[in-house]
Amino acid sequence: MDLLDAFWHLVNFALPALGVGALGAAAAKLLWRRELASIPWRRLAGWAGTAGVLALLAGLWFFGRDGKMATYALLVLAAAVALWWVGFGRRR
Repeated sequence: MDLLDAFWHLVNFALPALGVGALGAAAAKLLWRRELASIPWRRLAGWAGTAGVLALLAGLWFFGRDGKMATYALLVLAAAVALWWVGFGRRR
């Protein structure tokens, strides 16, 4: 595997987490428009995406391989908890 292949491998590993973070942040901003008006979409998406990448890394460490459904369930849960924490959980 050369450097370009390694780069694309890492991008494709993180892309589901970043996509879930972006879509989750957009849905949260749409559903809770008034409550989340003061929080930028980028902040919500950044925290949810970061939590998702950490969940994927935890699943890779625990199972020893990528692509397990339990890991993707953890990804969705981590993104949802991060969105709740940034939007509603801590004092703004």
